[in-house]
Amino acid sequence: MRDFDAWFSNFRSNIVDYKYYIDFEKVYNNANALKVELNILNSLIGSKNIESDFEEIIAKYPDTLKCIPILLAKRESEIFATDKDGDFVYDFDRMNYSIGQYKVFMRKTGLFDLIQNRIVSNLFDYVLGVEAGLDSNGRKNRGGHLMENLVESYLISAGLVKGETYFKEMYISEIESKWGIDLSTISNNGKAEKRFDFVVKRSNTIYGIETNFYASSGSKLNETARSYKTIALETQGLSNFKFVWFTDGFGWKSAKNNLRETFEVLDNLYDIKDLENGIINKILL
Repeated sequence: MRDFDAWFSNFRSNIVDYKYYIDFEKVYNNANALKVELNILNSLIGSKNIESDFEEIIAKYPDTLKCIPILLAKRESEIFATDKDGDFVYDFDRMNYSIGQYKVFMRKTGLFDLIQNRIVSNLFDYVLGVEAGLDSNGRKNRGGHLMENLVESYLISAGLVKGETYFKEMYISEIESKWGIDLSTISNNGKAEKRFDFVVKRSNTIYGIETNFYASSGSKLNETARSYKTIALETQGLSNFKFVWFTDGFGWKSAKNNLRETFEVLDNLYDIKDLENGIINKILL
């Protein structure tokens, strides 16, 4: 019998890696996609007649309009604006107003001021900064995949092959269809569609794997523990299917009792320390 408190003592505060903060490859790719257009607009920096110069550029190089939204940290090609002069929805992929109206947009948003008064000296460098700022908003999404990515790295290190011996994000109905097994005890006779982060097929046993890491507390942890306890109980009688859960994180301190209840009924509940100690090889190979 494993000791819950000894197991729980190994939980970690965080698992963020170096790529968590900014995905610079994505930042560079996004900025480079607009490099030509941004360099054309660079000719406006310090212009003494910026509105007429802008008009000439748009008339000659209308594609330069498509890089205007990112100057306002917007990815959408359509931007809404309203004031006493009316409501406008500017399309920066296909001009839907006169160049004069786009000049109004540039003036009223402050972009002309930014460029003409040399507040920035290079629009490409400026966009790199904007892209880096926007990418920081993706940290939550990247954080949600950290544990999943960690577990997958151990699956691969154990010699499992994606699409052959392990599969990502499979629904119960897909598992039943692919291997002809009955998982109606989990799906409430087909009424609920559960998706597992990973599914591993070894000899006569299929493993449904869930992964998560909670750095902070919240009501979701209690709900997760109860939900996975239910799955553990529902799958105990299945000879060809096993439920496996990898979790970790200091967030569990606020829901420790709920996690303990699941630990007591789910034999295959593991943390990162278990991964490091080779649990993949012990249970899946």
